[in-house]
Amino acid sequence: MTAKDWQHGYNGAMANPTITIPLDPQTARAYESAPPEEKRKIQALLSLWLRELAAGEYPSLQQVLDEVGRKAKGRGLTPEMLDSLLKGA
Repeated sequence: MTAKDWQHGYNGAMANPTITIPLDPQTARAYESAPPEEKRKIQALLSLWLRELAAGEYPSLQQVLDEVGRKAKGRGLTPEMLDSLLKGA
């Protein structure tokens, strides 16, 4: 790698870093069983969402979670059901 490469944003092996995100078992199975093209789409969407979230272009994570909670409640999810889901029962 030359100094010129470095100046122009060459990042070598870091082109596609990998992160680990804990998921519930059902979500993990859904992702793992998805076809490769669907996985690429999910990865692209997650990447865009995280970048926009970090740049402040989207609502905060708390706002997103609040909205998800409102929608879940509107669809009949009770606090007891949510607690059961979160505990893995």
